Amino acid sequence: MKSRIVFLATLIPSLALLLFSCGEKFTNEQHDGYISINNKDGSMLGYHPESGVKLLTVDRYAFKDLNKNGELDAYEDWRLPVDERAKDLASKMTVEQIAGLMLYSAHQSIPARPDGYFAGTYDGQSYKEGVTDPSALTDQQRKFLETDNLRHVLVTTVQSPEVAAKWSNKLQAFCEGTGLGIPANNSSDPRHGTKAKAEYDAAAGGEISMWPSSLGMAATFDPEVVRQFATIGSMEYRALGITTALSPQVDIATEPRWARFSGTFGESPKLSAAMAQAYCDGFQTSTGDSEIANGWGFHSVNAMVKHWPGGGSGEAGRDAHYGAGKFAVYPGNNFDAHLIPFTEGAFKLDGPTKMASAVMPYYTISWNQDTKNGENVGNSYNKYLITDLLREKYGYDGVVCTDWLITRDHKAMDIFIDGKSWGVENLSIAERHYKLLMAGVDQFGGNNDAKPVLEAYVMGVKEHGENKMRARMEQSAVRLLKNIFRVGAFENPYLDPLETKSIVGKPEFMKAGYETQIKSIVLLKNTDNLLPVKDKKTVYIPKRYVPASRNFLGMEIPASTDYPVSIELAKKYFNVTDNPGEADMAFVFIQNPVATIGYDKADVEKGGNGYIPISLQYGDYKATEARDHSIAGGDPLENFNDRGYKNKSTTTANKTDAQLVKETKAKMKGKPVLVSVTTTNPMVFSEIEKDASALLLNFGVQDQALFDIISGMVEPSALLPMQMPENMRVVEKQFEDVPFDMAVYTDSAGNEYDFAFGMNWSGVIDDERVQKYKK
Repeated sequence: MKSRIVFLATLIPSLALLLFSCGEKFTNEQHDGYISINNKDGSMLGYHPESGVKLLTVDRYAFKDLNKNGELDAYEDWRLPVDERAKDLASKMTVEQIAGLMLYSAHQSIPARPDGYFAGTYDGQSYKEGVTDPSALTDQQRKFLETDNLRHVLVTTVQSPEVAAKWSNKLQAFCEGTGLGIPANNSSDPRHGTKAKAEYDAAAGGEISMWPSSLGMAATFDPEVVRQFATIGSMEYRALGITTALSPQVDIATEPRWARFSGTFGESPKLSAAMAQAYCDGFQTSTGDSEIANGWGFHSVNAMVKHWPGGGSGEAGRDAHYGAGKFAVYPGNNFDAHLIPFTEGAFKLDGPTKMASAVMPYYTISWNQDTKNGENVGNSYNKYLITDLLREKYGYDGVVCTDWLITRDHKAMDIFIDGKSWGVENLSIAERHYKLLMAGVDQFGGNNDAKPVLEAYVMGVKEHGENKMRARMEQSAVRLLKNIFRVGAFENPYLDPLETKSIVGKPEFMKAGYETQIKSIVLLKNTDNLLPVKDKKTVYIPKRYVPASRNFLGMEIPASTDYPVSIELAKKYFNVTDNPGEADMAFVFIQNPVATIGYDKADVEKGGNGYIPISLQYGDYKATEARDHSIAGGDPLENFNDRGYKNKSTTTANKTDAQLVKETKAKMKGKPVLVSVTTTNPMVFSEIEKDASALLLNFGVQDQALFDIISGMVEPSALLPMQMPENMRVVEKQFEDVPFDMAVYTDSAGNEYDFAFGMNWSGVIDDERVQKYKK
């Protein structure tokens, strides 16, 4: 009897184990708005109970029946490799569904605005605060998701992280219940900029962590800082429901007048490549439990590196968002150097994801760089640049997505949101889509409408036959789907809004961003060791006049006169007075010269060609040293090709900034003046340097970071990521495509404001960073 009891005691646990092992290997949990499934030793799933999706149990694991056919298809099997899943799904998609997958939405504001570029409606009504649910889908979003099969959504402003998470869940539930259940791949332009007057508190969080611009990060000369930013940025993006970053911008900024200079990592190909590599690795790599396979996973964000093959050489500094700036030129025959941040950086990652998963070509026509077909068309339209160079020579098989609005009609020379069909203005919208497809492009930025893609497909069938055209469409579909599979969106795209609130902008992320802001501030001049100001001195901070202007969408911004920094914050560091006579020193805060776009309608009205200089100095400028005739030209709206502007003049909008420095110097009657400049571009320092006892340069930081440097709480360590020109004559003489080809400004202390120059309290910095990245 005793032996039987012992036997039963031994058998019962074994039977229990046997029964458990024969049961399901997953558990489920109810959340607000979705259900999560935890597969033991398998993938976490999430689905909405009202989407119509059911669970399939295969080998005791749970899978989502996304196409609702009652069978486990290969694309629904999270155990299979991404390539196999993507190919299976692409083969099941209709041409209409693939066409929708190739769309990338116009900018979506959450909630939608009542009018303008970011407008939307809710059941036919504009958004009303306190009445409309800010996390609801707009009528327009429902239409492009269901009717046009769009799955790539560009998110701009969000009311709050929680609202963003709730909106994302509703979007994903809608997609899950539609067609084949393909989830949305939400994306964002860079969204980690600073609010200058916001106070930093080490114990407090924020709406999202704040970091300096890319140019500011480049000023640290430390790729690990960029990797840290990207790792944090990826966690915040995923908490917001964002799975693709429309960044980094790795164009080498060889043209100092370019309006997008501040979005780059400067003019060095070597430094830009190192920063690009760190950025893409940080955003794309998942580790530990969050990894699914090959470094990809639930913390990964696809990096869309831009702008192939480099957009930093616009003629005379003009930008290709405008018809007036459609040409990139290469007078120094330096085209290949512009590829280095891609080929040696974003396409050659240290991490397991190996290369940036997406690429965006720039708007520009890379003038006379098509050595095979001789086409001068926008980069996305150029088969040599996309297929022969990017795909075949450099072996890139990720997604190629056009920049926004390039298939629309061109109607004006100076409108930011004008269509940008450079070089193919004579084609129809459908013909432009077809040319892009044949050039090797996978996706159309800023297009919510599938109709022209389907028309392009019909054109391809007529020219190549249905089998070849179907194969071409599936090729793009596979590339696009792989990027959605890799980040786990097919398994679980849902968010916990409370968790989102705890992640986005949490204190340790804010701290990392703030510390990087400090590391990005460059000390250029420090006469008689004026800095640091360690005692609580009495300082005079003059108000700054900002002239009336218009933003890039054309909305008016009225003139203002106000303190340029938070005076309440300044008072925590110094005694602040409005009387220069009472002050020990003055702090003047200004911005770099704010130039025009290089085009003026008034010049056209006077019989000119419209083209004027872009100036990097505060004072009025006449371009006596400009080239006699432009290198490139031609536009359907113009009856000439010469875009030259020699001997024309221009006025900088904020010339009063230089006047403010001079006036403050006079008011101080020999007492020291610190000048702090926030800059987006190289600039001519001769107008202000001699009136400054000390000079600080920043690329977009909180006021507090400047005060921490000035007061000596931290020591400056940043270096110039670009040259500062001696004058505008050398700017006109430099080649748009060549870095480091300007004579630089020499200050009154004899220091040259060259690439990699910077100072700390001991003097000029000459450390391993300078040696590693020197010209």
